[in-house]
Amino acid sequence: MSPGVRPVGALDQVSIRPVGADELTACAAIWRNSINDYITRLGQPEIPPETQSVVRLYGHLQATDPERFLAAVIPDGEGNGERIVGFAAAYVREHLWYLSMLFVLPEFQGAGLGRRLLARVGPGDPSMAQAVAVDSAQPISNALYASVGLVPRMPLLNFTGLPRRPDAFGALPTGIVPLGFDQIAAGPPDGQGHQMLVEAIDGLDRELLGVAHSMDHQFLRSEDRHGWLYRGPDGTPVGYGYAGEAGRIGPIAVLDPALVAPVIGHLTKAVMPRGAFAMWIGGDADRAVVAALQAGFRLDTFPVLLAWDRSFADFECYMPASPGLL
Repeated sequence: MSPGVRPVGALDQVSIRPVGADELTACAAIWRNSINDYITRLGQPEIPPETQSVVRLYGHLQATDPERFLAAVIPDGEGNGERIVGFAAAYVREHLWYLSMLFVLPEFQGAGLGRRLLARVGPGDPSMAQAVAVDSAQPISNALYASVGLVPRMPLLNFTGLPRRPDAFGALPTGIVPLGFDQIAAGPPDGQGHQMLVEAIDGLDRELLGVAHSMDHQFLRSEDRHGWLYRGPDGTPVGYGYAGEAGRIGPIAVLDPALVAPVIGHLTKAVMPRGAFAMWIGGDADRAVVAALQAGFRLDTFPVLLAWDRSFADFECYMPASPGLL
């Protein structure tokens, strides 16, 4: 079948069910296919076929929120089973519902399937804050989410590169001491160091993101992102940050917005990437945006728009891991 041609009557046969553990790669293919369909028409290069990191994220989301990871399927037409034509994955962390992914194959778009998936993975609790990140080059998706209250509020900017002029980030202020997570966890006996670290991170997350999400920190560390806790002169935690050899920086959480840029500077010195660094900085963190550009980073691709139905986080002080995982 030619791309963009919807099978006659196919949508009448759509059913929605949980995604199986063996179907994560198929979901990643839909993610890549759907994005490539519109970015190539905008003159942008295709997303490479390597999707293992996305599949690992899907595995994490399925492990924490299996009831919110759903596929839209149709009969494959040959009597051999089903074909996934769209999927959605959302997660709940305390009182925050976040839509991580929602993608439909191009030939099945425009018929309400995305709205059906969104309704099925929704929080079901109106007291929860709700949020999503969506590509600014996708006006139809932005309109869909805004129509249910998830209004675009802030650009999320993707920076890539190396710090050619690292002094632009500035130094950590006198008295701010970075300690590696492994160093802290190995400190006091009987696991007290690990517990102290968890409590410090949870406290910072509740202060800045509005919710704690320790399961996501465990996933990030399994992805070989190294973490540092930043302590003030009196030993009180004032922030944390992650970076890994794959080049990914974030999340970062700091109590003082003036610390975001120096923490990025510390992370880019503490970790040697295999290639370039990549990070997502919200438009509210304007000082970090300016510092990253002055340091030699470049803006890569169109901005993503963070949308929410009510304020829940301080993005002047918080940098997410990615648009798919705050």
